[in-house]
Amino acid sequence: MHEGHRQRIMKRLEEAEDSLQEHELLEILLFNAIPRKNTNELAHSLLLRFGGIGGVLHADMKTLASVPGVGKSTAAYLRIVGLFYERCEVNDEVPPSAFSFASFKAYLSERFKEVREEYVEIYALDVRDNVKGIRRFTSERTFQAAVDPKEVSRFIVEHRPAAMVVVHNHIEGPPTPSGEDDDFTAQLEILCSMHNVALRDHIIYGKEGVYSYFLSGKLKELAERYSIGKVLGREKR
Repeated sequence: MHEGHRQRIMKRLEEAEDSLQEHELLEILLFNAIPRKNTNELAHSLLLRFGGIGGVLHADMKTLASVPGVGKSTAAYLRIVGLFYERCEVNDEVPPSAFSFASFKAYLSERFKEVREEYVEIYALDVRDNVKGIRRFTSERTFQAAVDPKEVSRFIVEHRPAAMVVVHNHIEGPPTPSGEDDDFTAQLEILCSMHNVALRDHIIYGKEGVYSYFLSGKLKELAERYSIGKVLGREKR
């Protein structure tokens, strides 16, 4: 069954390469590292874990090997492909080196313009607001950001950021946040303050524009209400 699928996808590579989606490209790449198993599920897992092909190819061997299904040899294969990629200076869709709303707005407009699924992305920033890590999560609810708090905490522990930016997309319509989006942002504020991490912004991309919780003033309002210090203070009263 796997062989038939591989033959079909390789035929598409030969005859209609532009039709291949990101996960299919990674699936084909993994054929050489994992010759006798279905690589489709692993390709999806890697893309979700690292936020895209660029993230996969920039990851180090230890981090790659931590993904279930990726052994040492597969991690080494992906890393060497990544090194070729970096040294050839192949242009890829990578985030701005440092966070600013203007640079992210342009980046997200390209990153999400053809996306047909809901995603939440978290960007780890260092003390100078340089981007040091990214994680993409699927969102099962249309026009609503939703990520398991345990996953957010795991991301923070892994990357130890000084600050974070959270992004999610609306497939259609305006980027106006819903009440549920506000609740998610409040939850993020609590989680970040628990770990002494600054939440720089929660940005929503929509076909009709890009919304910033920070620029709208809503992030400050939520931070004043929902930081862990405020929450504990209210409980003491």
